[in-house]
Amino acid sequence: MEMNREKLCASKADGSSDSAYHCAACHDDEEWSNTSRGRAKSRSLSASPALGSTKEFRRTRSLHGPCPVTTFGPKACMLQNPKTIMHIQDPASQRLTWNKPPKSVLVIKKIRDASLLQPFKELCVYLTEENNMIVYVEKKVLEDPAIANDDNFGPVKKKFCTFREDYDDISNQIDFIICLGGDGTLLYASSLFQGSVPPVMAFHLGSLGFLTPFNFENFQSQVTQVIEGNAALVLRSRLKVKVVKEHREKMTVQNGIEENGVVSTNIEKEVGKQIMQYQVLNEVVVDRGPSSYLSNVDVFLDGHLITTVQGDGVIVSTPTGSTAYAAAAGASMIHPNVPAIMITPICPHSLSFRPIVVPAGVELKIMLSPDARNTAWVSFDGRKRQEICHGDSISITTSCYPLPSICFRDPVSDWFESLAECLHWNVRKKQNNFAVEEEEF
Repeated sequence: MEMNREKLCASKADGSSDSAYHCAACHDDEEWSNTSRGRAKSRSLSASPALGSTKEFRRTRSLHGPCPVTTFGPKACMLQNPKTIMHIQDPASQRLTWNKPPKSVLVIKKIRDASLLQPFKELCVYLTEENNMIVYVEKKVLEDPAIANDDNFGPVKKKFCTFREDYDDISNQIDFIICLGGDGTLLYASSLFQGSVPPVMAFHLGSLGFLTPFNFENFQSQVTQVIEGNAALVLRSRLKVKVVKEHREKMTVQNGIEENGVVSTNIEKEVGKQIMQYQVLNEVVVDRGPSSYLSNVDVFLDGHLITTVQGDGVIVSTPTGSTAYAAAAGASMIHPNVPAIMITPICPHSLSFRPIVVPAGVELKIMLSPDARNTAWVSFDGRKRQEICHGDSISITTSCYPLPSICFRDPVSDWFESLAECLHWNVRKKQNNFAVEEEEF
């Protein structure tokens, strides 16, 4: 799935419609297969021709994953490097640029945290009065009594544009995002944009802060650099997840009178399928839920059954998510620029079930095993938790819409600094050296 990025960026700058770009991996909601020259291409290896056939099987999806879209929101895009010889730029050369000066910013503040009220007010005053920007905030943020009852902040509040999650679509109105809080604010920002994500600048005002590299002390100069387009980017890949559920509707049986004269209980009648899609930044977690039985789920890769998970569950994570739940479950930590998907079991009832890393371009499918004693539960970045029953399926692959996270220095330095400061990676008292004895002459 190769694409000329310079033409794409130029077409966006000229105001061409989004329909000119079409990625089969992300836009075919009902069928995850694409069509070329009138012939349907199957994604599964099981569709390969029988032995002796003259036809040669071809993969229809690159193992390196889909080409990431390099336009972020309505005005931001990747600065093209004319010296690059790769289809995907060297991560060290990924820089932010603007087709037009940014005018709107979404400020995401951690809810119910009194320590963030003053930084939030200072940032909003700076953006509205000194930069003349349109500030979007969530409506429930302004319902905080400390903000609602602040008369001095009233003139600034009147300039805000507000929205409600799951009700208002702001995806085409935001030029860039500023997060105040911990890593959860970045995950929340990702959930608001199911397509192209504007650049995200995250300030460390939470507890851990692995994904939030900026300190708030010098926020004016740092925000100004971003507005001027002077910033490095790391493209954090996301997972495109499709949940297909067997939709059943409870209907009362008419004239269903039992022997004791009581109307018989409701029965379930299958009336179709329910399809839901999510963009996930950290991980998809499938677990046993409240049941005391082992989870028993089958994991397929490109149509082939690769294993059955018998344990507490399984985590499918991005490289960004490899330092979250997956790390706690014993997985390796992967730099966000590595194109990969990680599969990590949760407390497997097997001594040999180790976490594995698969190419970003594969399609994973998770279903309840036919022999499963209980249902399973799934969550997406810790949200939208729901039950998975027999016949339901969860399809997972790499999304072509990454989250462009603005770096404090560069992608490599920021990552290792987060490992050292937040996770205390490889912290140990150093071993003493041998004392050097003076040689006797």
